[in-house]
Amino acid sequence: MDLAAPINSALKRVPAWPLYPLGAVPVVWILWQGLEGKLGVDPTKAIEHQLGLWGLWLLIAGLAITPLQRFAGIRLLKFRRAIGLLAFFYILAHLLVWLVLDVQIPSLIWADIVKRPYITIGMAAFLLMVPLALTSNNWSLRKLGAARWRRLHKLTYVLAPLAAIHFVMVVKGWQLEPIYYLACVVGLLALRLVPKRLRIFAAPPVRS
Repeated sequence: MDLAAPINSALKRVPAWPLYPLGAVPVVWILWQGLEGKLGVDPTKAIEHQLGLWGLWLLIAGLAITPLQRFAGIRLLKFRRAIGLLAFFYILAHLLVWLVLDVQIPSLIWADIVKRPYITIGMAAFLLMVPLALTSNNWSLRKLGAARWRRLHKLTYVLAPLAAIHFVMVVKGWQLEPIYYLACVVGLLALRLVPKRLRIFAAPPVRS
């Protein structure tokens, strides 16, 4: 019995667009907590951290979609664009908090990017996300063509590890949480190297 069939049947009736307003709710909640003084003695750092963490979670969720279809038969491809754009939104918000509320002084921004490796890596990951966000629409898919569009969006396989490494480096001390996220990213990417003949569920490609 295909256990994924009832899940896929239910997912067909779920539109992707509600992810956008729902995905913005945590941002409002995080900012509200900061304004209410519920994020500790350094709310700016707390907001910055939580927004970045949400961005990393969404990147991992996006990476998980292909392995879920390939090895479990669960089809979530129609949600991948929304998840990717939300990841960009959170990481952009994370960056803006760092620029506007944390560093504030323009001359220090470039100095931090150049001198602090974890900021260099984080900025590189963000810059790689920009063309992906700008081309996450049907018009760009038509203009670029499916093959070139797919090649461009393989930048995700570079930026996701960079984002996880950024988190490992930014956390003070040796903590397991960022290591878990890095291992998760590496594991999800490694699953893409499994030969296609070992695919458990055959499913037609779905354009997202």
